[in-house]
Amino acid sequence: MSSANKKSLLLFSLLTAALLAAAVALSLWGGRDAVAPAVAPAAVPAAGDWGLSFPSEGQPPAGNASQADLAKYDAYYLGDTAQKVIYLTFDCGYENGYTNQILDALKKHNAPAAFFVVGHMIESAPDIVRRMAEEGHVVGNHTFHHPDMSSISQKEAFQKELDSLAQLYQQTTGRELSHFYRPPQGKYSEDNLRQAQELGYKTIFWSLAYVDWNTDSQPTAEQAYSKLLPRIHNGAVVLLHSTSRTNAEILDELLTKWEGMGYSFGSLEELAGAV
Repeated sequence: MSSANKKSLLLFSLLTAALLAAAVALSLWGGRDAVAPAVAPAAVPAAGDWGLSFPSEGQPPAGNASQADLAKYDAYYLGDTAQKVIYLTFDCGYENGYTNQILDALKKHNAPAAFFVVGHMIESAPDIVRRMAEEGHVVGNHTFHHPDMSSISQKEAFQKELDSLAQLYQQTTGRELSHFYRPPQGKYSEDNLRQAQELGYKTIFWSLAYVDWNTDSQPTAEQAYSKLLPRIHNGAVVLLHSTSRTNAEILDELLTKWEGMGYSFGSLEELAGAV
């Protein structure tokens, strides 16, 4: 083979690899920002990132692990798709000045929500965390340090991340932390799901989210509505970030719009059958 042909073959191989990587990334990221072709739900992977594919707008997406396989580990990403109920969840890495406004909107609509907090949030904004609990919201475990939990293989290390957060919450609020767990960044493994279950936790993923976490490049209200309105679906577990200025500004109107579409708001206890 000539030198020129070898170079051409190498370039073709590199291009093919790049396209394949891009396709995989789109599939994994699709739950947050893209409508992708429907794929058959897979069994729980040994390790990976939570991802979604949307067969069509307004319909529940398929997760990269099936509801049935997740349920074996008390893990959920979707509620009852026969009911027009939405489950609101917020990931709270730190207080960015918007959580009280979010709580005000939830109170106005009498809408329960779940707030998945980390250690920094409790340490830096204890009054806000206490308000979450006092107003009847679920406060869930997002780990103490927000690491990639799928890279933690030892149960003792996994448990320490959850126990440390639960202990801090108990010390701060005088209440027991709810046994709902969300893996940071959606990174999980089958072992993680099993470990969380053994510790009495229910793992909560999501079925609808959008790019709201970049505080330096917040979406406009119109951009947020374009993602959150057409893709809402029965039984949706919605992931929003409490650090988002846009979320705080639009939440009251967003909830009004969803209510106008016939939706009501449920709690994770109802979704997971917890008492």
